[in-house]
Amino acid sequence: MSTQSAMRPTVLFDGDCAFCTSCVTALTRWLRPPVTFLPWQRVDLADYGVSQGAVEAAVQWIGPDGRFAGAQAFGAVLRAKGGLWSIPGTLVRIPPVRQLAALAYRLIAANRHRLPGGTAACALPAADRK
Repeated sequence: MSTQSAMRPTVLFDGDCAFCTSCVTALTRWLRPPVTFLPWQRVDLADYGVSQGAVEAAVQWIGPDGRFAGAQAFGAVLRAKGGLWSIPGTLVRIPPVRQLAALAYRLIAANRHRLPGGTAACALPAADRK
């Protein structure tokens, strides 16, 4: 793990997915959270204590406050940004918002190849669509 990623929380995302890459680009451009975003395909997952199955299933947050996946990882990014952004970032931890955020994340992940910026490479295997 690099010195920079050791000092900052890291988000591992699907770098082969155009939709995911577009979302990361938008987040870094407009929100500028103090987070390092890395495509999981370009790192040694063992360095982050994460399995390939985990990163294939959902975006992963690895930070001093723990590890989070999916909607909870996105909430952690918002909390890291701070200010008013920490409000929705905290709300995704609280039921029933937690369940709604998880459902929204699953729907977006299952259909990311159909969303703006998505390509056929973004499609999840049928077994992963639950």
